[in-house]
Amino acid sequence: MLQKTNAAALAEHDHHDHPPSHSVFGFWLYLMTDCIIFATLFAVFAVMQHQFAGGPTGKDLFDIPGVAMETAVLLLSSITYGFAMIGAHKKRTGQVIGWLAITFVLGATFLYFELNEFSHLIADGAGPDRSAFLSSFFTLVGTHGLHVSLGMVWMIVLMVQVARAPELGERELRRLTCLSLFWHFLDIVWICVFSFVYLASVI
Repeated sequence: MLQKTNAAALAEHDHHDHPPSHSVFGFWLYLMTDCIIFATLFAVFAVMQHQFAGGPTGKDLFDIPGVAMETAVLLLSSITYGFAMIGAHKKRTGQVIGWLAITFVLGATFLYFELNEFSHLIADGAGPDRSAFLSSFFTLVGTHGLHVSLGMVWMIVLMVQVARAPELGERELRRLTCLSLFWHFLDIVWICVFSFVYLASVI
């Protein structure tokens, strides 16, 4: 009986020293709110996609091979982030930082393609003020690009934290997992953008 009491006390002590973390669950809730934001933007685009105001259509403007390259870069960044997570589970700090750095470069390449597309559209007189179609397009794609930018800032912060940590513990793994969820979520959103915005507009 005494042994059971001691075991229960020890378990309670461990519980207080290492309380269960709800960060990953909380982050899932955050992603659900982000889903609502993007679903709203997709709905707005669906309503506005034929409101050209006499201006250019998606078929006139969109360079599908270029956007396909952009898509491939972002999908590849998800794979490299997956390698970073494998390294994290094996507690290999150098491997994690290396793969995160490659993921960051791929994210920056994706943003370069996106900003380059925006600048060309605006230079050709197809800015967000040209028509409702273009306003909804710039808002949806720009919101996704803003999320990618925030993810890259978060990635830099994590690389610094991982480099400074004496070893990859549960806290670092939890943070890497949250960013992994966020990054893969952005990939899924972009696949929807590529399918329903770009491809649907040129077909």
